Amino acid sequence: MFAIVKTGGKQYRVAVGSQVTVERIAADVGAEVSLDEVLAIDEDGQSQLGKPTIAGAEVRAKVVAQPRGAKVIVFKKKRRKNYRRKRGHRQELTVLKITEIRCGA
Repeated sequence: MFAIVKTGGKQYRVAVGSQVTVERIAADVGAEVSLDEVLAIDEDGQSQLGKPTIAGAEVRAKVVAQPRGAKVIVFKKKRRKNYRRKRGHRQELTVLKITEIRCGA
């Protein structure tokens, strides 16, 4: 059984027991979170698609960690104009362990 969930503007394929790294969710480590935007569920070959989401369906997960991603360097330059800008960015992430997938009514 797996589900397609949407969080942080991205879609993820999750199954019970799997870990997924998503954009930061405001929750403490060890807390239970609920992902309500379930786009699709597949259970033993029986697919259930949402329009756009499945009413009543949810994916429950436990927050494992709140790390930061690798640093990304953004460097802009215009040649011969003495224009150089160097910026860095580290994305804040959340690691979730999927505990339960509930189907809609």
